[in-house]
Amino acid sequence: MLTLSADYVSRQKFVLRLAKALLTFGAPSHRIESQLGSAGEILDMHVAFVHLPNLLMVTFLDSDTRTSETHFVRAGGRVALTALHKVHLVYRDVLHDRIGATEGCEQLKRILQARPLYDIWTRCLLAFFCASIICVLSFGGSIVDMFVSGLSASVLQYLGLNAAAKSSMYANVYEISVSIVVSFIARLLGTLPGNLFCYSAISSAGVVLILPGFTILISALELTSRNILCGSVRMVYAIIYTLFLGFGLTIGSDFYLLVNPKARHNLAATAMLDAETLHGFIIDSNTSLPLSQLGGTFTFMETADSGTSHIIKGCYRNPSWPWYRQPFPWWTMLFLVPIYSMCSSVANLQAIRSVQLPIMVAFSCAAFAANKGANYLISDRGDIVSAFGALIIGLCGNIYSRVVGGTAFTSMVTGVLFLVPSAIGNGGGLIQNYNSSTAQYSSSFELGIRMIQVAIGVTIGLFVSQILVYALGRRKNAAHFAF
Repeated sequence: MLTLSADYVSRQKFVLRLAKALLTFGAPSHRIESQLGSAGEILDMHVAFVHLPNLLMVTFLDSDTRTSETHFVRAGGRVALTALHKVHLVYRDVLHDRIGATEGCEQLKRILQARPLYDIWTRCLLAFFCASIICVLSFGGSIVDMFVSGLSASVLQYLGLNAAAKSSMYANVYEISVSIVVSFIARLLGTLPGNLFCYSAISSAGVVLILPGFTILISALELTSRNILCGSVRMVYAIIYTLFLGFGLTIGSDFYLLVNPKARHNLAATAMLDAETLHGFIIDSNTSLPLSQLGGTFTFMETADSGTSHIIKGCYRNPSWPWYRQPFPWWTMLFLVPIYSMCSSVANLQAIRSVQLPIMVAFSCAAFAANKGANYLISDRGDIVSAFGALIIGLCGNIYSRVVGGTAFTSMVTGVLFLVPSAIGNGGGLIQNYNSSTAQYSSSFELGIRMIQVAIGVTIGLFVSQILVYALGRRKNAAHFAF
C-alpha cells in the first residue's frame, strides 16, 4: 500500500510539474488542458483542470475516499523553443512508458531550473538583427533606416530584460516609455532636411518585437477552441496593449514637433514631394454655364494606388536617389528571409546546434513565400493572405510531427510569428498620419483590428491544415502538441 501511495504521489507531482513547465515556456494555451488530461488518463489518475491566464487549477479526485485535492499552479513566461521541445520529449517518454513518472519529474525539474541559453547582450544583438531585417522586408526601410531601427530594438530589448524584469514599477510603463522614445528619435531623424530617414519604417520596426501579435493569435485559437474565458481576456488585453503602443508612438512624435516647431515645415515639405504645383486661371470656355474666371495655385498629388506614386509603404522614395536611400530589391529576400528566420528562432531561445533550427527556418521561408504570393493576388485582404501562409506552415509542421515524430508547435512558431509583421507592413506600417486626437485613437484601433484580422486568418489556416493531416490515420494516444 505504501508503494502504491508513493507511486501515486510521484504521478501527481509529474502532472503538476508538467503544468508548470507548459505555462513557463509558452506552450499553446488552448492545448494545455488536453495535454494534461491525456497525461492524467494514461497515468490512471482522476484529475480535472481549469485553465485561466497564467494560472491552472488542478483537482485530483479520489473515488475510494470521495475526497479531492486542489492545487494552484501559477507561472508566466515567454516562448522558449528548446526548453519547450525538451518538455515535449519528456511528456512523450512518460506517456509511452519509456521512463517512469519519477524520472520524468526530475528531468522537468532540471529543465525548469536551467539558466536561459543566451545572456542579455546576445539577445540584444539578436534583437538588432531581427528589427533591422524586418524594417527592410515588411516596412519598406532603406539601409540607413535598418540600422536605426535595429539600435532602437536593441535598447528596447535591454530595458525589457534588465530594467523591466528588476523593477515592477517600471514594468507597468515599459511599453509606453520605449514606444515614446523610439517615436521621438524616428520623428527627429525623419524631419531632418534631405529626407535621409523614413519615420514610418524606423518607428514600426523599432517596436515590432513587443507587438502583441502572438497574444492575439493565441486568443483567437482559444476562442475557436471554445475556451471563452481565456480567449476573451487575452483578446481585450492585446487590443488595449495595442492602444498603449499607438498612444506612445503618437505622443513621441507630437512631443518632438512641440520641441522643434520648424520640424512641422519639413514634415509638410516632405508630404508635398510627390505633388505638382501649378499657377494659373480656370477660364470659362463653355458659354452655356456662367463661370467667372478663377485664378490661384493648384496642387495635384499622386495617390498611393495610382501606380506612379513614389511612396512605398509610407516612405517617400525618389528614383533619382542613390542606392542606400532606396528600398532593397526583391532578390535580397532570398537571403534576408532565412537570416531573419534563424535570428528569430534563436531569439526565442532555440539552441543553435540542433536539428530543429534548419527545419524552423525552412518552414518559415515556405510560409513567407506563400504569404507573398497570396499578397500579389489578393492585396487588400490581410486575413485571407495570412490564411494561405498559415495553411502552408501548418501542413509542414503537422506532417513533420506525423511522419518524422518531431514537435509541431516549436517548428511552426517562427513562421507564424513572421506572418504578423508582414501583414501589418502590407497595411502601411504601425502608425499613419493623423490630423486630430480622434484620428490618433482611430489609427490605433485600426492597427488592433488589422492584427485581429491576421490572427483570424492564421487560425483558420492552422486548423484546416491540422484537419487535412490528421483526418486519416490512427488516433494519437497523446494530445496534439501544435497550434
